Amino acid sequence: MGQPVATRGRAATPTLGKAMLNKYARAFFTRVLTPFAAFLIRRGVSPDTVTLLGTAGVIAGALVFYPRGELFWGTIVITLFVFSDLVDGNMARQLGRSSRWGAFLDSTLDRVADGAVFGGFALWYAGGGNDIVLCAVSIFCLTSGQVVSYTKARGESIGLPVAVNGLIERAERLVISLVAAGLSGMHKFGVPGIQYLLPVALWIVAVGSLVTLIQRVVTVRRESAEADAAAESGSTTQSSGTAS
Repeated sequence: MGQPVATRGRAATPTLGKAMLNKYARAFFTRVLTPFAAFLIRRGVSPDTVTLLGTAGVIAGALVFYPRGELFWGTIVITLFVFSDLVDGNMARQLGRSSRWGAFLDSTLDRVADGAVFGGFALWYAGGGNDIVLCAVSIFCLTSGQVVSYTKARGESIGLPVAVNGLIERAERLVISLVAAGLSGMHKFGVPGIQYLLPVALWIVAVGSLVTLIQRVVTVRRESAEADAAAESGSTTQSSGTAS
């Protein structure tokens, strides 16, 4: 599957709080999921298959349940399939098959899953939710999330470090939205007033994504100017040395 690399996916540099969360949470889930990952390997299941099935489950949870207003059950289904991201990475490590292809597949399908989640919200508000403004906000969250990811990937592809993560990254977008959706869905179980959590969360994600997009664009603009200036200075120095 290509030249091995350290991990199946690539993560941005976390803050101290995120690093602590990842350290302990991943250690716990590694212990829990390693036997299951080993079982799948013995059955001949590949990490890529788990990745594809996990994404399919997220899409189904988002586009089957959310447009019908089943926010609680849709979130439960999505959360269950989100764990596939930990399982496929665990399998890849056990098999020694971590690769650039695995990282590419993970990142690509992450974008598809994100689109399904916010697309499901948009369909709900365009239909039974009957709120055109929140439908538009959901679409903005979908679009801005994709563009935020693209700006970093494109900046790195032209040799820039893009040394900023931004206010709200993918993990924050999903955690805020899914937790709010699940809790809002409990309105159907008689919990009063809780249905307003999702609209508030979508506005938070929309504003945070816009701020993050601006942060990354400004960073790429600054880094590209610095890189161009350094290249021009080096070229001038080389020309002066040749002339002398």
